[in-house]
Amino acid sequence: MQKRDPVICGASSLSFFVPSDSHRFSRSKVPRQLRSLDAIMLSLYAISCPITNIQTFLEVGLEVMAKSTFKEEHDLEKRSAEAARIREKYSDRIPVIVEKAEKSDIPTIDKKKYLVPADLTVGQFVYVIRKRIKLSSEKAIFIFVDNVLPPTGALMSAVYEEKKDDDGFLYVTYSGENTFGST
Repeated sequence: MQKRDPVICGASSLSFFVPSDSHRFSRSKVPRQLRSLDAIMLSLYAISCPITNIQTFLEVGLEVMAKSTFKEEHDLEKRSAEAARIREKYSDRIPVIVEKAEKSDIPTIDKKKYLVPADLTVGQFVYVIRKRIKLSSEKAIFIFVDNVLPPTGALMSAVYEEKKDDDGFLYVTYSGENTFGST
């Protein structure tokens, strides 16, 4: 059997060799650093790889996104009633649930429920989260709403109107990794 040359794949400063005859990756073949990357970096990584590997890389990326534990802890009726009560009492605020991505090595936030001013931008909200988790300056943080990275200049009220859940809350997942591979 003839041995094939490897294909070089990489995203930003991460690179590794992929055997060109491999058609699918098992989770064990994905480097440890990639298992904890957020979905955006993983998607960029997958784009630079052979087409046969994209599905597996995207599956690994979605695996790091959180399944909302708030939803698991509270039934729909209770969540809906609470969101409606909040919106009625604080009409200028957005009810937001903030949770850490499951496999992220970033610190866990101290509380999940936030009443966010409607005129706050996504970038300002990221700053609030960064301060709440006391994230060091060399660490990056990314927030996702419905597995999408919202624009930093978007108003939270616009994101809420577009992406709010059926229960009336906006669910935000945050994730991060060391920037430029520093420790």
